[in-house]
Parts: sequence; structure tokens; C-alpha cells
Amino acid sequence: MKGPSEIIDLSSDDECDVGLKAVKLESDFAEHAEQQAESDKVQQATHTCSAKHDSEENRNSSGPTQSTGHSSSSVLEQGLSPVDNSGLSYTSPIAAAPVCRQFWKAGNYDDGLGPKIPVQNANHYLHVHPEFLHSNATSHKWAFGAIAELLDNAFDEIQNGATFVIVDKTSNPKDGSPALLIQDDGGGMDPEAMRCCMSFGFSDKKSKFAIGKYGNGFKTSTMRLGADVIVFSRHLNKGVMTQSIGLLSFTFLMQTGLDRIVVPMVSYEFNTSTNMLEMLNGREHFMSNLSMLLRWSPYSSEAELLNQLDDIGPHGTKVIIYNLWFNDDGNLELDFDKDPEDICIAGDIKKVDTIPAWKTVNEQHIANRFKYSLRVYLSILYLRVPESFRIILRGQGVEPHNIADDLKFPEYILYRPSSGGCKEGTVVTTIGFLKEAPHVNIHGFNVYHKNRLILPFWQVVSYSDSRGRGVVGVLQADFIEPIHNKQDFERTSLFQKLEIRLKEMTWEYWDYHCGLIGYQVKRKSPLLQLEYLSHPPGIEKPLTVDRKISPVLSKKAALQSGSQQGSRTKRKTHELIDVPDIKKHARRENEITGVACSHDNIQTMSAPARLVGDQDTIYLMEENKKLRAKCLQFEKEEQELNLKVTELKSKILGTKREYERLLAELQSLGMKEE
Repeated sequence: MKGPSEIIDLSSDDECDVGLKAVKLESDFAEHAEQQAESDKVQQATHTCSAKHDSEENRNSSGPTQSTGHSSSSVLEQGLSPVDNSGLSYTSPIAAAPVCRQFWKAGNYDDGLGPKIPVQNANHYLHVHPEFLHSNATSHKWAFGAIAELLDNAFDEIQNGATFVIVDKTSNPKDGSPALLIQDDGGGMDPEAMRCCMSFGFSDKKSKFAIGKYGNGFKTSTMRLGADVIVFSRHLNKGVMTQSIGLLSFTFLMQTGLDRIVVPMVSYEFNTSTNMLEMLNGREHFMSNLSMLLRWSPYSSEAELLNQLDDIGPHGTKVIIYNLWFNDDGNLELDFDKDPEDICIAGDIKKVDTIPAWKTVNEQHIANRFKYSLRVYLSILYLRVPESFRIILRGQGVEPHNIADDLKFPEYILYRPSSGGCKEGTVVTTIGFLKEAPHVNIHGFNVYHKNRLILPFWQVVSYSDSRGRGVVGVLQADFIEPIHNKQDFERTSLFQKLEIRLKEMTWEYWDYHCGLIGYQVKRKSPLLQLEYLSHPPGIEKPLTVDRKISPVLSKKAALQSGSQQGSRTKRKTHELIDVPDIKKHARRENEITGVACSHDNIQTMSAPARLVGDQDTIYLMEENKKLRAKCLQFEKEEQELNLKVTELKSKILGTKREYERLLAELQSLGMKEE
């Protein structure tokens, strides 16, 4: 079994493809690195945070837990610790934070003073330099995107029984500086899974429905938020409990000048027969790694580390990110003080350029607030959240928010993407006007992938004459792949086709519905009006779903269209077309096919968009056939009525002519009598 102290290396083997391996770190390498760090006089960080501890923070730092019946701390108190008392605590001054505390300037790394001790068989490996931690993390331009990555890991644990994820502020006990806590009660990680988590490119998420995929999100997200992260995980499998602690520390690597990534890690197994913890992977490596953990982590003793594991409960994972980055103004990038129930991005509130009367409604709209309020962003991060799972931000649950519920005059539009002549599935897009329209200058689409928001309020049109203003849509696009940071999609031909279709969709919806919220409707030519009456939008041509605004028109939209054309006959026809039941049906399907928690149900729960899309497609097409048949019947009746009118006109004309003839005869007879 590999030792817990590791160098994350890219290995090459003559008999297999290039892959990632974790190589055992020689004990003298780690010891020399520690001695070198002690002798080097590295400049301390100029920014330190006040050492405040209040009862609320301590309470928030822990979530719902369950007693395991064998507290690790009690094992220590009984003198049953597998490790001698010597070396259990680190009483020297705390490790210095990085010299540069601004993320975008922290990439300068100097390993000139670091130890260059050869590692056994090192020539067979391509080493990963510590600077890669920083350069890899630059894929996250936005701090909230990095936090979302960590929540994805917890959300994927729903299939393993997770019921909550906590996002909260905690404190570094060594210096009192703020730290970020993310904790869940999922299945946790055994020692091997912890090693994969700390390595690059490993992912054991084999399900095609899992959000995580690349095995890189944990490293990019944690290093984007802070210089250091410590992970505690407790795993229970067939009655065997393991608990592991891992440290990924840019500060440690930088201060010691190491030329490769070293990940200190210790693991325990609870022995039920002896009722005590047993260290794994050998005493020598365990003690070496424990020493590094106590030197560079926020905790100074083994008892403090074990207390953090006890706080998890029988299973789960706790991530603590400390030495958080500062912004260019010298303040913490994450603002914990502005709102005690939220985490904000410091100084990121954008002013909206609009008329004074509309300024507040625009600035307070969710489309602007999600950029700097984590609570708002988390409320729209997942399209569906099962009732059994909670996202808890700073002690308060986050209420899920579906943008589709904010839309006026919503319509469902079908789109069937294709590539190389093959259909990629069916996508149902909900589109409509924001309830605040026309007072908001907001538009765009919330595009999800596997239930996870990738593009929030993606603006596909640029309007100079208000065409498209206030139009917002929601869709799940599983047929395209997101990039590594999950903040955009790969720019494939399918993505470009989707962008074009959403642009057309926005303009088509606007053209047919803008009059409903007070915008002036552009008049159509008589020829277009005649075509409109002959083929009302959504009635005659909805089967070509890529070109018309909606399979069916809502009642209000139909009335508006009828009033524009001035035809009472056709307006009565449109009044028969109503779709509130269709919309309610689709929403019920969304609720019924929500994310399930059990492993057995995960296959049916994770593709709700396609399931709902197919059901909506079938239902709407059936409704469309019925409406089309009614339309044809009305047209037939109209033709019959026109024919009768023509016949009546002919009879009236004949009668009139006969009357005039008789009148003329009478007049001629009267003249003869005179």
C-alpha cells in the first residue's frame, strides 16, 4: 500500500499509457524540507486578520452530526492512542501565510532554496511542480464558481445518502483568521479515495449522471479560494470505519521551496475488537506526515485533528480552506461581514445604468445579485433539488429558485439538436417575459447541464431597439459538454447551433408577445396578415419546431394576435386554444422526476430534462393535432358559410332584378291607362 505522504507525479510506463501516480515520499526528503523551512527566513505576510472567536461561529462550523459511539477523543483520553505523546502537538510559532495574499499575483514561485534530494526511481516520473497548483486554479475567474465545484461533490453524494451540505465561515485556531467550511454527510472517502482526491485527473464517478467528471475540480476550486486546504473524511463500509486527513498546502510548498507537490496524509482504522484507532501505512510514514500536518495545518495537536473527524459523524467529508485570498484592495475576497446569513464577493456590486425609477428593481434583480451574493447564486445553482437534501449557508437553508416561475406569458418551445444528421435528443425551453418587464433591462437564458447551472442569464442577442428586452428562458442542454470550470460550454458546432436557435427564439417570442407588456407592435403588411390568418403561429406549422415560436399559443397571446388582425371570427377560434393545463402538467412532471436519493433510483432521477422533454413533446404534439383538426374544421365551415353567402347574394340579386322588372311593368301599365 502506498504511503500517505506523497508526491503527485505524472508517470510513464513502457507497458501502459501515460497516467497519474502517487509515489511514496522518502522520509528524509520530508524531514530535510522541514529543516530547510525552519532555517530559511521567509518574509511573513503583511495581512493578518483579527483573532475573533464567538459562539455563533463555533456553532455554525459544525452541522447535523450523529454520535458514532466511539469518540476518537475519548480514545486518546483513555491512553489508547497508537501514537506516542511525543510529537502529538506542535508548539512552535504558526506557519507563515503566503507572502503574497492576492490570488492573481501569487503565482511567483521560487524553488531555488528548496531541497533537491533525489527520490528513488524518480527518473521514471514526470514531476508536477507546485506552481501548477496556482496556474491550474486560474481556470476559475469567479470565486463563486469555485465554491460551486465543491458543492457539486456534495450533491453527487446524494446517491450515497447525503442529506445536507454546509457552507459556512469558521476560524483558523492558530491565528483566528477567517476560513471557509464546506461539509456534507455523504459516504465519505476511504484512504485510497482520499489519495485520488488529492491527485490530478483521478475520478471514481462512473455514473454518466454525476456532475463531477474530470477529477480536477477539488484542486482548482480550493486553490482558487485560498492558499491551503485540509480535508477530513470518515468512511464506513461493511462495518469497517476508516478516517483520513489530507493537506494540500501552497504555503507549505512555497515556504519550503519544494520542487514537486507533496501531500501529507494520515489514515486511521477503528478496530472494533480493541475499541481503538489503528494507524495505517506504517508508523514511520504516519509520524512523518502527522508532523507536517501539525506544522502547516490550523491544528496543533492530534487530538484537535480527531475532534474535527468526530464532528463529521459516522460518515461524511469536511473541507476547510484557510489563508483565504485578498482582492486588489487588500480586503478578503469573500466578505463574511456584510450579511451574517450570506457570503458576498467584496466590492462586486455593479451599478445599473437605467432611468432612476427603474434603477432599484434592476440592481436588486436576481440576475444581478447572483454575481456577488452566494445565497442568491446557490438558489439557482441546481434546476431541481430533492426535498430530502438541504443546502445550508451560514446556518440558514437556501430556498431553491426556478427562474421559470418568474415568467409572464411563458411558452414551451421544442428544439431537437442534430449533429452529422443524427438527432441528439429533445430539449424543452421555457421562455417568457420576466414579471418585472418592461422595467428591467435583463434578458438571456439559464442553461443547465445535468441539473447544474452552467450559463446564468446567457445573453444571446444585443438589442438597440428593445427587441428581446425582458425575455428570459430556462433549458437543460445535456447534449453539449461544459468546460473544466463549469462556467461555460465547449464551443462545438452543436453549441453554435444552440446559440443561433436561442437568438431566433428570443426574437420570435418578442415579435409575437411584446404588445402584452406595453411595447408597440410593428404592423404587418396585408399579405403577411393574410398569411397569419391562414396559418396562425403554432397551429399549422408547429411540427417544424425549429422555426416557430410555440407548439400552441396561450389564450392571452391568441387574443392579442386576433386584435392585431381585427378578425372577430379568428379571435373566437383562438379563444379555444388554452394551455395552462399543459404548463401545470409539465411542472408536475418536473416535481415528480426530481433528484432521487437512493442508489437504485439514481438512473431514473438524473435525466429528468430529457424525460420531461419527451413527455412534453408527445403531449404537445397530440394537442397540436387536435387543434389543427379543429382549425381545418373551422376553415371548412367558413368555406361552406361563404358559399351559402354567395348563393344568398345571387338569390337576392335575382329577386331584386325580378322586382325591378315587375315594377317597370306596373309603371308602363299605369301610363297606358292614363
